[in-house]
Amino acid sequence: MRVVLFALMIAMLLAMLDNMIVGTAMPTIVGELGGMDHLSWVVTAYTLATAASTPIWGKLGDMYGRKGVFLSSIVLFLIGSALSGMAQDMGQLIGFRAVQGLGAGGLMVGVMAIIGDLIPPRERGKYQGMMAGVMAVAMIGGPLVGGSITDHLGWRWSFYINLPLGAIALIMVTAVLHLPKKRSQTRIDYAGAVLLTLGITSLVLITTWGGTEYDWLSGQIIGLGALGVVALALFVLVERKVGEPVLPLHIFRNGNFALVTLIGFLVGFVMFGSMTFLPLFQQTVQNASATNSGLLLLPMLLAMMAVSLFAGRVTTRTGKYKIFVVVGGGLITAGLALLSLMDTGTTRFTSGVYMAVLGAGMGFLMQTTMLIAQNSVEMKDMGVGSSSATLFRTIGGSFGVAIFGAIFTHQVQTTMAERIGAAGAKVTGGGAQMDPKGLAKLPPAIKDAYDHAVATGTHHVFLWGALISVVGFAAAWFLKEVPLRGAPTPTAGSPEGGDAPVDRMAMAETV
Repeated sequence: MRVVLFALMIAMLLAMLDNMIVGTAMPTIVGELGGMDHLSWVVTAYTLATAASTPIWGKLGDMYGRKGVFLSSIVLFLIGSALSGMAQDMGQLIGFRAVQGLGAGGLMVGVMAIIGDLIPPRERGKYQGMMAGVMAVAMIGGPLVGGSITDHLGWRWSFYINLPLGAIALIMVTAVLHLPKKRSQTRIDYAGAVLLTLGITSLVLITTWGGTEYDWLSGQIIGLGALGVVALALFVLVERKVGEPVLPLHIFRNGNFALVTLIGFLVGFVMFGSMTFLPLFQQTVQNASATNSGLLLLPMLLAMMAVSLFAGRVTTRTGKYKIFVVVGGGLITAGLALLSLMDTGTTRFTSGVYMAVLGAGMGFLMQTTMLIAQNSVEMKDMGVGSSSATLFRTIGGSFGVAIFGAIFTHQVQTTMAERIGAAGAKVTGGGAQMDPKGLAKLPPAIKDAYDHAVATGTHHVFLWGALISVVGFAAAWFLKEVPLRGAPTPTAGSPEGGDAPVDRMAMAETV
């Protein structure tokens, strides 16, 4: 079991680490390959492919067996990584990143679904700290590793580094993971898969292009919105008629699953949206370097790891989990409200305390919401349950980054115009965010105005994040404490009832 879990954590690390490593290498990549106009597509192609393929990977695992589908996703991810490292121009890199993203969509959902197969929900809490630790390593280590690889080995190794790690995961999973093979006789829901992919693609492109490439009220964005609505409406109609839908709608009839999906969407919305602007505040207002801004996130990430481990242990021992979702929702709201108080005089220690509060809330929610989602579906729907929870969190993050980005940009430009008039408009004319080299060249008066503008922008971002997170906090109160599968049962010789051993392989064979 430990060997399998180690292999799964490597696969999870690959999925989470990639974008952060590549982001650091992007300036060097553009310098060699050119194509600055298409730079955003290097990230967008990967994100689109990941989001669109996530529910399909989950369904394929349910239909044809988890192990083979998961191994296929690793192989596809490694092929995409190798091809990306060999790209000769920006067009090739974008195409190969899409291949890599298709594989990445199966990595996260595969890890979650396999854990759901092998480990009963009651025991799953023990491993929450491990998953939170992988996330922390990716968030902190990604930029550091990416910078070091790019400086010493070249940008192509930011992709090649995935190959040895992926090979280790591939060999270990092949050798040690034993799950029964399946062969569904039901026809694949191709129409549903196409419509769902079209709807998800439209939503992600709206959040990627809105306010940057095109105005929010432009024909392109409105057209994408209409396309997404029509595609998703047709998707619902198709899913009601097919025998084996790619995303069974009946799982949303479960009150806990519907609620925890909403909470996951809101957590992704406020977490990814707000975390985008913490490093910017640290680099601009608190004058931290890019490397140090990553290390300054440690209070949040360490709090998330510690709290996730604590919540998991208590859940395993008591079977209680609702309290953690309620407390987590409250702490995220409080943490965002505290972060909204930051200004140009806020010290790094103070902001670290605020981030620790936010991290504690995330620690209570991140893995607990997945546990509840998996406990709310039948074992035959473990893949689609895991993929749905992952998908809604991802889409929530896309919307959060886009909407908070629009709020931030508006506030920065407004504040600059108020403080220094036309000169402020010139400084922020190319966007509200400036790189460190550009900041260093600003005259002191304009730099001071820009610091206040960034502080004002982040204040509004975190304030809106706190208001939105109240909805998730309220939803948590309506969850029902449904007993977790695999709960401890009384054993002979234990008057108060002890933990009966769990035959994990026998449990897996029932899938």
